[in-house]
Amino acid sequence: MGKPTGFLEYNRELPKTKAPKDRIINYKEFYLGFSNKKTERQAARCMDCGTPFCHSACPLGNNIPEFNDMVYQENWKKAYEILSTTNNFPEFTGRVCPAPCEASCVLGIIKPQITIEHIEKAIIEKAFNQGWLTPQTPQYRTGKKVAIIGSGPTGLAAASQLNKAGHNVTVYEKDDRLGGLLRYGIPDFKLEKHIIDRRIELMENEGIIFKTNSYVGENVKIEELLNLYDAILLSGGTSVARDLNIKGRSTKGVHFALEFLIPQNKRNAGDKIDISEDIDATGKDVFVIGGGDTGSDCVGTSIRQNAKSVTMIELLPKPSLERNENNPWPEWPNILRTSSSHNEGGKRLWSVLTKEFISNKKGELQALKIVDIKWSKNNKNKWKYTEIESSIREVKCDIALISIGFAHAKHEGMINQLGVEIENNGNIKSNCYQTNKDKIFVAGDMRIGQSLIVRAISEGREVAKSIDIYLMRESTLESKNTSIFEV
Repeated sequence: MGKPTGFLEYNRELPKTKAPKDRIINYKEFYLGFSNKKTERQAARCMDCGTPFCHSACPLGNNIPEFNDMVYQENWKKAYEILSTTNNFPEFTGRVCPAPCEASCVLGIIKPQITIEHIEKAIIEKAFNQGWLTPQTPQYRTGKKVAIIGSGPTGLAAASQLNKAGHNVTVYEKDDRLGGLLRYGIPDFKLEKHIIDRRIELMENEGIIFKTNSYVGENVKIEELLNLYDAILLSGGTSVARDLNIKGRSTKGVHFALEFLIPQNKRNAGDKIDISEDIDATGKDVFVIGGGDTGSDCVGTSIRQNAKSVTMIELLPKPSLERNENNPWPEWPNILRTSSSHNEGGKRLWSVLTKEFISNKKGELQALKIVDIKWSKNNKNKWKYTEIESSIREVKCDIALISIGFAHAKHEGMINQLGVEIENNGNIKSNCYQTNKDKIFVAGDMRIGQSLIVRAISEGREVAKSIDIYLMRESTLESKNTSIFEV
C-alpha cells in the first residue's frame, strides 16, 4: 500500500454534522464539508494487512484496499474505476449501508477501523462532479428483450448490468416515481432523492426504458410480458410487513412504519398526499415499536414533524457498548448503535413488550399497555422471556408505528398469476435465480427475504449474469468472484 505507516499517523475522522437543532428543521442531508486531503489521509490508514477481510464482508466484494490506495495516491479517477467494477451505485451504499466491511476491517482489532463508507461516497461524488460518469451505451445489441419488475436497488442493478451486456431492458414500476425502497422507504435526510434522479437519467441515456405507474398483474397484464420478453426478472422487494397481532390492533392511530414514511417522502417531493394516507405526528405522543433502521427513520421523521414526544421500544435487551467474548472479530458486532435520529431526541426503551393498543370512545389510540420482560435461556439453551408482572403499565400514545421488519413479497396478484413456486417462508423459490417457470427469474428481497441495500445490489448483479447466460449461453458480465481487480 502507498502509506504503510498511515494507520499509525492518522486517527479515524469523519465529516462533522450540523447540530440536531439546526438539521431537524428540514429534511436535507446534514453532513458538513470534508476536504479531499482529509479523505486521502483516511485512505492512508488502510493497512497492508495481507488478508483483507473487508472483501469477504462486503456482499459486493468491493476491492477496498485497492481503491483506498488510489485515493491516498490522489488518483481519484482510478479509484472510481476500481469501485465501479463491483458496485453499480456507490452513491447509495455510501449513504445508507451499515458497512459490514468496516466491522471486518483488520485495523479494527487494535484501532478504530477505516472509514470505508465515507471514502466510497467521496469517490463517487467526485466522479459525478468531475463528469467521469457518462452514458455507456453498448457497442451492439443482442436483440434479446428483458423485463424487470421493480425499480429498487436490485432491479436497477440488474438493469444496468443487462443493458451493459447489450440486451434491451425495460423496467416496470408500480409507483409514480422510480427507486422503490430508496425512493419511498428512506427519508431524505439520509438520501436526498436527486441522488436517485441523476442516476436514473444516466441509465435512461444508456438506453434503459423505465415505465412508472405500471403495476404488473393489475394494469399491466402478465400475458403481455410473457409474449413480449425473452426473460422476466421479479425484483419487487418484500411488501408484506410483520404485524403485531394483539388486542386493539385495528385502533385508529396504529400504523406500519412505511405507512408513515412514504407520505412524508411524497410530501418532500411536492406530490399531493391523499388525506386518507396522511399521518401527522405534530403535537402527538409517538411510540415506535421496533429498534432497527426503519424504526430509527420513524424517530427522525417524527421529530421533524414536531411530535410532542417520541419513544422507541425494543423487545430485545440493551446491547453492550463493546463486543463480548461470544462475538469476536470479524463477526458483525452486536453492540449498541446510536443513529443520527437517536441523537436528535426521543427516548429508547429495551426489554419491553407491547401487550395492547388502548382506544378512546371514538376508536382513536390513546395509550399502550406495555410490560418489562426478563430474558433467560431454557433447558435447550434457547432464549426466552418472561413478563415482570409488577411492571405492567399504560403509557399515553397517539400514534404507534410498527417497525418489526417484513415477512415476504405480496403473493396476491402477479406472483400467484405467474404460478411460481413459493418457499415455506414465503419467498419465491429459485435455482441459480431461475424460478420453476421458463424465463422467469427472481432476485433481491423477493428471493432471500428482507436484507441490506448492498446485498440487494449484489443480487441484481448476480441475477443479471444468470439471465445473460440463459439468453446467450455464456456471459462476460462481472460477478463477485470475477472482478479483474480481485486478489
